Amino acid sequence: MLTIKTIATIPMGKTLWDDGKGAVAGFGARRQRGDAVTYVLKYRTQDGRQRWLTIGRHGSPWTPDLARAEARRLLVDVAKGGDPAMEKRQGRKAATVAQLCDEYLAAAKAGRLLTRRGVMKKPATLDGDRGRIERHIKPLLGDLKVAAVSRQDIEHFNNQVSEGATATRIKTGKHGLAIVTGGRGTATRAMGLLGAIFNYAVRQGLRPDNPAVGVARHAYAERQRRASDAEFAALGEALRTMPPTTWPAAVAAAKFLALTGWRRGEALALRWSEVDLVTRTGRLPDTKTGFSLRPLSHAACDVLHDLPRLGALVFPASVGIDKHMSGFRKVWVRIAAKAGLSDDVTPHVLRHSFASIAADLGYSELTIAAIIGHRKATMTSKYAHHADAVLLAAADAVASKISELMGDAQPAGVVVPLRGTRD
Repeated sequence: MLTIKTIATIPMGKTLWDDGKGAVAGFGARRQRGDAVTYVLKYRTQDGRQRWLTIGRHGSPWTPDLARAEARRLLVDVAKGGDPAMEKRQGRKAATVAQLCDEYLAAAKAGRLLTRRGVMKKPATLDGDRGRIERHIKPLLGDLKVAAVSRQDIEHFNNQVSEGATATRIKTGKHGLAIVTGGRGTATRAMGLLGAIFNYAVRQGLRPDNPAVGVARHAYAERQRRASDAEFAALGEALRTMPPTTWPAAVAAAKFLALTGWRRGEALALRWSEVDLVTRTGRLPDTKTGFSLRPLSHAACDVLHDLPRLGALVFPASVGIDKHMSGFRKVWVRIAAKAGLSDDVTPHVLRHSFASIAADLGYSELTIAAIIGHRKATMTSKYAHHADAVLLAAADAVASKISELMGDAQPAGVVVPLRGTRD
């Protein structure tokens, strides 16, 4: 039987097996080189395969008695159909959270993962996912094995991001700087993505459950910020007096956003083929809420009338007329600075302000949703055609009020008969 004394007598390159009373079959100790002795277990699986499993090296904590007890425990697992050696090998090769995140992004980019609407994630959405993975998920959870992540790990992650543990500044290029913030909003968005990533892990058979399920998240804080009358006036003055070196399409895009309440990405991706200036209608094939038909006010159409048609895009980039305007954010910062607007006045605030002014004018939630393409607008195309006149009038009323606040002269509207439609 293996004892402390017999361990010391094992020759180099030899294995000494446990024997005698109380011995465990297949349990042994071997010295491969030097003075180190390792406890091992040799067994056969239920399908007859022979396995060798290293229990541990002699010394703290392993002694002959402790190693023998561990061997007995492992053999009970084998008797139940287990394969401890294979499980240990798979554990060493198991995917980490970082690797899982990379696989998730690759699957989403390839179109193998769809949104709730059954469509591929948009490039902008994938960019946001990638940012949350690289700046929050990988730094805090990336080294953990997927199968080992617990609910407590997810709760700790949520608390750390909420408390700003991942806040930093990252250089994104020669002159670029990304300011990574923490906080409750950031944590909530990261938790939503983390839940989706672990759902993917479950579907791939990497673990049986999603550890993010049931973890309490911070509620999204509803954005209440809207531009004041004075801020609209300052914005209008800034747009009219921007230096001539400022890209005109970017200035026009900022004004268009104020007059329509559209999402920034919708305006910057708008193509001339999607605009009908006769019926004052925008037909957007692929927005955040799917296909969207938008009424265009006279004021918004005037912005489009004044733009030269340089290519397919209504608001093209200054370099490459068929490229999306990636530099709009920098132009907006200059416009806001010239207007003296605070940092929290963003293009999204213009959207919220448009909706708020529409509500001030007494328009219903459904009408407002239809004008700005909000997800609450669950109208069919048939309903939208029947509501054209109502929606156009509402869009005109809201845009006229905003134009007035911005100090723009009010042009006389031109009434254009609508095309006939079929029921």
